[in-house]
Amino acid sequence: MAKKTKTKQLQAQGTKSAEGMHACPSCDSSLVQPANWHEQGDGAWSVELRCPECAWWGRDVYSQSEVDTYDEELDRGGQELIEDLRSLTRANMEEEASRFAMALASDSILPEDF
Repeated sequence: MAKKTKTKQLQAQGTKSAEGMHACPSCDSSLVQPANWHEQGDGAWSVELRCPECAWWGRDVYSQSEVDTYDEELDRGGQELIEDLRSLTRANMEEEASRFAMALASDSILPEDF
């Protein structure tokens, strides 16, 4: 018996956001992600995009310069995520160290805790 698979429905084809590939034409989110892509030749790329905020899916053909600009935006977003992760990690470690120091100062930590 053949296995049934769920297929996604593209909501739009030929709908580009004026803001660029990173912007959703449906909800204006700037978090649009690439789902699939392939080169069509002559510097054109067929790219399937999805918006994680409104569940919009779209496919269109983009020029190499549009894809390059989108790639730079994805890199910038990735760098922003890394910076946020570092900041959160530092804040969590500072809070943990502060609680540990308070526990030491109040003799709340005993040798058998280790």
